[in-house]
Amino acid sequence: MQRREFIKAATTAAGMAVSTSLFSSLASAADSGSGMIYRTLGSTGERVSALGLGGYHIGKSDLSEDDSVRLVRTALDRGMNFLDNCWDYNDGVSEVRMGKALKDGYRQKAFLMSKIDGRTKDSAAQQIDQSLQRLQTDHVDLMQFHEVIRLEDPDRIFAEGGAMEAMLAAKQAGKVRYIGFTGHKDPYVHLRMLEVAKAHNFHFDAVQMPLNVMDAHFRSFGEQVLPVLVREKIGILGMKAFGDHYILDSNTVKPIECLHYCLNLPVSVQITGIDSPQILDQAFQAASTFRPMSQQQVAALLDRTKQAAMAGKFELYKTTSHFDGTGHNPSWLG
Repeated sequence: MQRREFIKAATTAAGMAVSTSLFSSLASAADSGSGMIYRTLGSTGERVSALGLGGYHIGKSDLSEDDSVRLVRTALDRGMNFLDNCWDYNDGVSEVRMGKALKDGYRQKAFLMSKIDGRTKDSAAQQIDQSLQRLQTDHVDLMQFHEVIRLEDPDRIFAEGGAMEAMLAAKQAGKVRYIGFTGHKDPYVHLRMLEVAKAHNFHFDAVQMPLNVMDAHFRSFGEQVLPVLVREKIGILGMKAFGDHYILDSNTVKPIECLHYCLNLPVSVQITGIDSPQILDQAFQAASTFRPMSQQQVAALLDRTKQAAMAGKFELYKTTSHFDGTGHNPSWLG
């Protein structure tokens, strides 16, 4: 498929507003005991919690290691089984802490995901092994190429001697079960990554991207990428429900409204940062109180955020380099 045809197909799908498959995705099983919602991760058949625990926050310096371990274990005990992490989060502290939390039988409760930054075969292989060592596990359920934010990233990953060779070798060795990619900069980069993958006859198991009440108005992943993922049966991982804290700083929406909006999308998992028992409770409250929203309810919510969202003022990951870890640390790319 030529690039122009690929983008046209994506745009056409977006015009359908994913309504045809939305409610089949939302017809997800809820655990009456925990209140958590469970969905299927794309075409993998894996059952995952619709809200996942973000790995960055558990490695923050203002949170003790004991409290981090306790948060992860409490989330798993309550039924939040999707755990997010990354090789570069807090210089590895996030993975180290999560690895300690997953001891004593907790690894079996988790669908564990991490990410690597390397774009070369050697750097990617080293980072995969280092992540496994920190996480104290012989495999992760999902490993993703992190921060695909540059137009050349897909070419580097799929090139001869590129990171995809290391990822496929890791999968062959049983270190990785499923493969995905993430990015936060521009929907076009995601579409290009999918296009390059298709040219190499590769089908991603999952894709992670910003999905929130402001994304709908500005360089929208929800409008441009999400319909393609639905069509291709790729697991959809949402992130940045609050845009760090910036979306809430706009004073246009409440936290539960942000999470309900994300859950109303055909996401497999919406990953959210959790750094306290109160924020963990908030996530479970959002899951237990979620009901599929009508088109009128969605329109009313988006109408409230439209003016604030139009220039990307509260989505700094799109408009600035503030969130570009690999931009500030190019050596991570290899």
